[in-house]
Amino acid sequence: MTLIVTTEVDLNRVTAPNLPRAPAQYNAQYQEQFNNVLRLYFNRLDNLFSQLTSSSGTEGLIFPYGAFSSDQDQTTTANTATLMTLNTTDFANDVSISSSKITVVNAGIYNLQFSAQFQNTDTAFQDVYIWLRQNGTDIPGSTGFVSVPNRHAGTDGHTIIGWNYFLNMAAGDYIEIYWSVPNTAVSIQHLAASGTPTKPSTQSVVATLSFVSALPT
Repeated sequence: MTLIVTTEVDLNRVTAPNLPRAPAQYNAQYQEQFNNVLRLYFNRLDNLFSQLTSSSGTEGLIFPYGAFSSDQDQTTTANTATLMTLNTTDFANDVSISSSKITVVNAGIYNLQFSAQFQNTDTAFQDVYIWLRQNGTDIPGSTGFVSVPNRHAGTDGHTIIGWNYFLNMAAGDYIEIYWSVPNTAVSIQHLAASGTPTKPSTQSVVATLSFVSALPT
C-alpha cells in the first residue's frame, strides 16, 4: 500500500479510543471489553507504523513531487512577459508539466525551487525580471530583479539565477515561471557538454515542486 500524505489518508484519522467506564468492582466482562478496545487501537497503530517503516517495494510514504528541466535555448522580445520553457520530466509523482505549466493533483503547501542559466552578449550589465503566475494570474510579491554580468575578455557574461517559494495550491492548480528583459542581449542558454576537464551539459531551466504539508484547516 502507498500512502499519499494529504488530509484524506488514514494516517490523520487514528484517534485515541473512548474507553469504557470502569465498574466499582472487578468485572471480567468489562476487563475483556477494555482489552479489546485497546487491542484494536494498537493494531491500527502497528499497521500504520509498519507502512511508514517498511523497506519493501511499494510500501511507505510517497510525497507528491516533480522535477523538470529544459534543454532549449530561450530568447524573448524586450519588455515582454515570456514563459520559461520546461520540456523534460526528470522525476514526478502526482506533479506534472504540460505546456510548461507545473500542475498538482493534491491540494497542499508546496515548495517551488527553480534556476535558470542566463547569458549576456552585451558589454554592459543587463537586467532581468523573473516572477510566478498561478492559474494564469501573477503572484504578488514574486518578482525578482537581478543583473546578468557583461561580456568580458571575449566571453559572454553568464550567471545562474534561482530561488524558492512556498505556494498554497488547490487540487489541479498550476504554476508558471515568467521572465522579461529590457535588452535582448540577455537569453537563457542550454550548454552542451565540454572538455578540459570533461563537463556534462547544462539545462537552461531547472524547476522542482515538492509537497510540504496539507493545507491548514
